[in-house]
Amino acid sequence: QVMLVESGGGSVQAGGSLRLSCVASGFRYSHYNGYSMAWFRQAPGKEREGVAAIDRDRGDRSTYADSVKDRFTISRDNAKNTLYLQMDSLRPEDSAMYYCAALGGRLPTPSLTAGYYEYWGQGTQVTVSS
Repeated sequence: QVMLVESGGGSVQAGGSLRLSCVASGFRYSHYNGYSMAWFRQAPGKEREGVAAIDRDRGDRSTYADSVKDRFTISRDNAKNTLYLQMDSLRPEDSAMYYCAALGGRLPTPSLTAGYYEYWGQGTQVTVSS
């Protein structure tokens, strides 16, 4: 069973930065580099929203929600089985629980559709104050 553990959340003032990490383990038939990965977030009273996604293997392709484009950067370190989300220029509306998600395989393009992903972490809270 694949396990995903997020970390790096916290409280920060608007304009600040945070770096989220997601460590993956428990692969049975493949390696971490074979998984397409993504970050999602959910604020109280709102639906879960795709934030950023990255292709499997070298992560050559990525996609971002319009609301975070040019502020957030997704990356992966396959040697460490770790997914990252660098968040800069944070805004109060970025406050949410952030989740990483994994799919064993390649999507035609990196996707922000939650239904494609098989495995989910427990989340890490990000709070941005004005």
